[in-house]
Amino acid sequence: MTTTSLKLPDNLKTRIKQLADATGKTAHAFMLDALTEQTLREEKRQALIARALEAKAEHEQSGTAYAAEDVHAYLRNKIQGQHTTRPKPIKQTR
Repeated sequence: MTTTSLKLPDNLKTRIKQLADATGKTAHAFMLDALTEQTLREEKRQALIARALEAKAEHEQSGTAYAAEDVHAYLRNKIQGQHTTRPKPIKQTR
């Protein structure tokens, strides 16, 4: 484990201490939890962006898409447990 120093503004340090005390944690544990949560959130966001860019590139290459209303109807039916067929892809013209 590596030691890292953080220079916190006094008002933030006070707020962290108050919240840590209220949750029965040390300020250190509170900050570790916050940093871990923010890191996970940012990793998920970066992964989502990467998947979106891949999907965009695939769409631009293939020109294939689906009508939103068809996809919505398909998902509604699936959620309600109804038998449904997948939406048909449409070729977009540029």
